[in-house]
Amino acid sequence: MLMDKHGRSVSYLRLSITDKCNLRCFYCQGVRDPLVKHKEILRYEDMEKFLLVAESIGIKKVRLTGGEPFLRRNFWDFLEKLGKEFNNFDFRLTTNGTLIKSKKELLKLKELGFKGLNVSLDTFDKDKFLQITGSSYLNQVLQTIFWGLEAGLKIKINAVALKGLNDKELVDFANFAYKYPVDVRFIEFMPIGQKTRWKKEYFWSAQDILRQLTQEVEVLPLDSQEQTAGPARVFQISGGKGRIGVISPLSDHFCDRCNRLRITSQGRLRPCLFSDREYKLLALVRNPKLSLKHLEKVISLAIKHKPVGAHLLEKNKNKVCDSAMVGIGG
Repeated sequence: MLMDKHGRSVSYLRLSITDKCNLRCFYCQGVRDPLVKHKEILRYEDMEKFLLVAESIGIKKVRLTGGEPFLRRNFWDFLEKLGKEFNNFDFRLTTNGTLIKSKKELLKLKELGFKGLNVSLDTFDKDKFLQITGSSYLNQVLQTIFWGLEAGLKIKINAVALKGLNDKELVDFANFAYKYPVDVRFIEFMPIGQKTRWKKEYFWSAQDILRQLTQEVEVLPLDSQEQTAGPARVFQISGGKGRIGVISPLSDHFCDRCNRLRITSQGRLRPCLFSDREYKLLALVRNPKLSLKHLEKVISLAIKHKPVGAHLLEKNKNKVCDSAMVGIGG
């Protein structure tokens, strides 16, 4: 396992399958740039090479993201190949939950070795769902969550915290976690992208969420072994089946324990979400004259120089980065 110059070991890769999405969530896409040309998008065989290198440098966990991964043609064929040929990884998947057709598909995902499914859901209100996402797929998303639970997958619900939009639904999400064995995580809205629609009045901090949560719902802190190694601070709903928590990239940084890399759908390695510095690897991975060892060397160098995002955030006056989230990949 490789370490950066700040002593952080890197064991987690987020791999973007596509920059396309069938939703238009304003916090993710902002004012959308043109889609990337097909020839500039990673092929599945390119991704497989990245995974071979990731395995060789000690990556343990791989999350497939988008855009929306299930929009990519032949994605199920790719998932089957991953299940057969890369079973040393802890595979997870992030989706908006709108394109799953049946419980059978999620049972298949479980059989392929996938342990968890992260589903984006910011509201239970159909009108607010339309306002946030530009779509009317709320019932499909909820159905995906229920199918996932029935299939035995660990379900995490990612809700972007939006003051004035979903801040009145905190108890609703807590009640959902009380009734079902899910993890609900509220994620602070970040100003990402040159055309971001981030506004101060939308910002609902993790501290305010927890303060409101503890006033309205009885929650129990988890011991250190139950807390995940990730960025979320999670609490058990008293007497309930699930948990609820917050992720605070702006108000309470977790850069000291960041263990992840991102590879965008364009084959660009991004060591830190808060930095626009990317290593363009598409030409390297497709060059028949270069071996995987060459690719490994470049990725190892990028890991060594992985920055501390909190320092960059302070320097950039709380602007995260210029790239839109949908193009970075989850």
